[in-house]
Amino acid sequence: MAGRINDDDVKAVRDAVPIDAVVSEYLQLRSAGGGNLKGLCPFHDEKSPSFQVSPSKGLFHCFGCQEGGDTIAFVMKIDHLSFSETVERLAAQAGITLRYEEGGYNPSHQRGERIRLVEAHRVAATFYTEQLDSPEAEIGRRFLAERGFEKSAAEHFGIGYSPAGWDHLTRYLRGKGFTDKELLLSGLSQEGRRGPIDRFRGRLMWPIRDITGEVVGFGARKLREDDNGPKYLNTPETAIYRKSQVLYGIDLAKKEIARTSRAVVVEGYTDVMACHLAGVTTAIATCGTAFGGDHIKILRRLLMDNATAEVIFTFDGDAAGQKAALRAFEDDQKFAAETSIAITPGGMDPCELRLAEGDAAVQKLVDTRTPLFEFALRHTVARHNLETPAGRAAALDEAAPIVAGIKNVAIQHESAVQLAGILGILDTQFVVKRVAQLARWARDRGRQGGGPPSGPPRAGGREEFAPAAPRSGGAALHLRNPVHTTERELLKLALQHPELVSPAFDAYGADEFTAAPYAAVRQAIMEAGGAERGVADPQAYLVAVREAAPDDRVRAMVTELAVEAILRRTVDEIYAGEQLVAVRLRAVDRRVRDIQGQLSRLGTTADPEHYAAVAGDLWVLQQYGQALRNQGAAAL
Repeated sequence: MAGRINDDDVKAVRDAVPIDAVVSEYLQLRSAGGGNLKGLCPFHDEKSPSFQVSPSKGLFHCFGCQEGGDTIAFVMKIDHLSFSETVERLAAQAGITLRYEEGGYNPSHQRGERIRLVEAHRVAATFYTEQLDSPEAEIGRRFLAERGFEKSAAEHFGIGYSPAGWDHLTRYLRGKGFTDKELLLSGLSQEGRRGPIDRFRGRLMWPIRDITGEVVGFGARKLREDDNGPKYLNTPETAIYRKSQVLYGIDLAKKEIARTSRAVVVEGYTDVMACHLAGVTTAIATCGTAFGGDHIKILRRLLMDNATAEVIFTFDGDAAGQKAALRAFEDDQKFAAETSIAITPGGMDPCELRLAEGDAAVQKLVDTRTPLFEFALRHTVARHNLETPAGRAAALDEAAPIVAGIKNVAIQHESAVQLAGILGILDTQFVVKRVAQLARWARDRGRQGGGPPSGPPRAGGREEFAPAAPRSGGAALHLRNPVHTTERELLKLALQHPELVSPAFDAYGADEFTAAPYAAVRQAIMEAGGAERGVADPQAYLVAVREAAPDDRVRAMVTELAVEAILRRTVDEIYAGEQLVAVRLRAVDRRVRDIQGQLSRLGTTADPEHYAAVAGDLWVLQQYGQALRNQGAAAL
């Protein structure tokens, strides 16, 4: 077994490879002042750059997660390599020959496993590209030509061909000193009846590279009818290849993505090629899996979460493409970047579009993109009948949270106005206020670190006041009780004048009503679509609330509250606001008392972190209560 690497050689490697050059292979760096650089830490999720690199010192440090070290430590951490594997990789990049303290120079078969697997893929990639010129590969060359890819394009992307025999590559790699175990671990070979055989046979080969440019896997396209395998066959999961953590074309696109703060996500290898050849050199694609969280992390490091950053998804216009677009939208808020969608015309993918209409058409496709939230908005609205008030109200209920989730406040406002137009709601400000309430609700939840609610968020509330099932017990109804009087008054307003309390009322949970009958009425209103539904069609709204009542007792209460006179002669927004604040403030005060009791029970022997978290919740609620007292309805 080879001995330890000579210390002088380790120092030579460390000095020869600038840390900023290495780190820049994985994330975008910008000036942090004082000669330092900063970026989004690759070792933990963060929104603001806390990861700093000092080129003059050859060190990195993250002020968020406390990871730090030199160039070797960075590569070890990010690529999960051993010390010797890391030094060997960096030495190869710098052209340094390493010496070993015991046993002289390190034989190739004794090098680290990961290094060996990467090297096997590098040798295989060269083998495949050489085979593309063989007579047998004519079918592969014809495939490329029919899609508008010349020889120079194949060379640029490193496309190759795997011979149709059983073990051409396996025998070639054995001749280069690789063991059968290494071939099987690499995924380049698989077990046959008499030993390892080639995994890829008679196929066109795309090398899949990681962000540093190392080949870690392959995508293989079927060419012949007698090939019973799938259309595309990818490298299996290995120590160096995780399909959820690689993006095809990222090695070619990363610098342009960082420079332009834009990434274009397409669906296949040939689409990436077509885009790059058409001048859209920020195109990338997933490798046999849906675009997911790990892919987002890769892009975020390059985009640096700039305010102007953009991720553009291209999908076919068919049902599958629309489904994929909506799935992408689910991850939209994981980006600080704006996300857009470019729908290819006539069901063509970018490769087909380039072949049919030329490079300019591919560029135009990207340039005429639509914000992804707008696509999701129209898709959501299209499920409802906008010819009826009930349909418009239902569409608003479902679409408003989408608009409220837009990070940019100016865009959010404009989109709310746009939503009103799409829905045909003349009172634009009503929609704008509804969206603003929802956005504030989401911000409040974020400050408290709460998880997502079980249903779509509603306007103006906080997590602890999310709608809940009415309690079976609770305070008895007592009309002389001022608390019950206020709760009753608010419910009357919600049923008789929903326009005065909506949308804030719809964020109130049933548990904010201390009288069980009132909690049941609140629940029925929620299940009927909320008070906001009553703004568009009051009559249908009351019918829906009654139908949502769980029993005759609650149904009778709904009717009673819907017709009972309100205690105030002048019923306006001011009066409605007073009732909203009174009910919410009492709920806050109750919660404050509960937490104070919890802190008292915890005592000084409690876990400090837990105690601090509870104390933090108490502080937030106290501040919220004070705001309600000082600002009234404006604080809701």
